[in-house]
Amino acid sequence: MQVLNFPAYHFDLKSNENNKFIFSRLRKKYLHLTPEEWVRQHCVQYLIGEKDFSINLLNEEKQVMINGMSKRYDLVGYKPNGEIRLLVECKAPSVKITQETFNQIARYNMTLKADYLMVTNGIKHYYCQIDYIQESYIFLRDLPDFKSHQK
Repeated sequence: MQVLNFPAYHFDLKSNENNKFIFSRLRKKYLHLTPEEWVRQHCVQYLIGEKDFSINLLNEEKQVMINGMSKRYDLVGYKPNGEIRLLVECKAPSVKITQETFNQIARYNMTLKADYLMVTNGIKHYYCQIDYIQESYIFLRDLPDFKSHQK
């Protein structure tokens, strides 16, 4: 798989005939290794290893109802009280991050109400904090260390 703009991580990989699989620490099972899954699993490792997010407060690929339609978010980080701290949208490295990508995560966030958003294709990462009072996005150079946010 392609080298991504994340630190190097070790993954539990396996092959079965012509298919490759990667073990998800969050779902505790092997998943088909697609380019998007490669990015998502790097992002999980990044949030745990670099941003001190508790593995117990992360969730991936869950169904959510958005405007009456069933959608699936890529990755969510919760606060201990169950509110959403972080919403992440992952794309394959070959997919350019466009305004439509930001529109997609913004639509999801209208329902989910996360404090922070991250959009990544594994090569480029975009982060923002939501200011609900001013109804604006504050783009950030990086995500904060979440350990202090989890108390």
